[in-house]
Amino acid sequence: MQNESVMIRDLPPEERPREKLIACGAGTLSNAELLAILIRSGNRNESAVQIATRILAQGGGLRSLPDLSLEDLQENKGIGPDKAVTIKAALELGCRLATAPREAGGSITNPRQAAELFMEELRYKKKEYFKILLLNTKNQVISREEISVGSLSASIVHPREIFNLPLRKSAASVILCHNHPSGDPSPSQEDLEVTRRLVDAGNILGISVRDHLIIGDGCFFSFREKGLI
Repeated sequence: MQNESVMIRDLPPEERPREKLIACGAGTLSNAELLAILIRSGNRNESAVQIATRILAQGGGLRSLPDLSLEDLQENKGIGPDKAVTIKAALELGCRLATAPREAGGSITNPRQAAELFMEELRYKKKEYFKILLLNTKNQVISREEISVGSLSASIVHPREIFNLPLRKSAASVILCHNHPSGDPSPSQEDLEVTRRLVDAGNILGISVRDHLIIGDGCFFSFREKGLI
C-alpha cells in the first residue's frame, strides 16, 4: 500500500508550523502544530504534526497532556528521550507562567486576582490540593504554599498545618485555596465547616483568613464574595 502521509517538507512554506508561526504568530497554530514544533521532526512514515496529533489523542486532548509521563510519550514512534524531555519541560514552563504573579510584590485586591494565581495549576488536577497564599500587611504576596494533597473527593487539612507557615513567615493574613476535581467549585458542607474552623483559628492567632477559594474547571467560588467570611 502506498504511504499517504504528507511530510512537513512537502507542505507549502506557509503551511509549515515554523514558517506559519513566524509569518502569522503563534496564536494561529493548532495544538498539534505547536506540539510539532517541539517535536521538530517526524519519522519515516509520519510528519511531526501527525505524531503530535497522535500524542494529543493518547492523552485525551490538550488538558490531559501534562498527565503523560516520559515513558508514555516515548511509546510513540519517533519520540525518544530528548523529545519527551523537551515536551515535558515546555508543559511545566507553561504551567509556571500561567500561575506566576503578574507583578512581583503586587497587592491582591480582589478574589479573581488570587484565583488566577492557582487556576491553571489546579483546574485539571485529579485530586484535591489545598494551598495557601501568604500576605503581608499591604496585602502583597509573601509566598504560595502547598499544605496537603487529598484523595479524589477530600483534602486533609488541620489548623496547625495551615498556620504554621504564616506564623514562621510573619504573614498578616492568608487566602485559602483548594480545587474540586469534579470541575464544580460549589462548596460542600465539609468545605463550609472547615472554613469556619480555620477562620476561628486564625482570629485566635491574629492571622486573618481573607478568603477561601475553590477552583473548578475555568471557574472559582469565593467565600468572601458570597458573604461566608
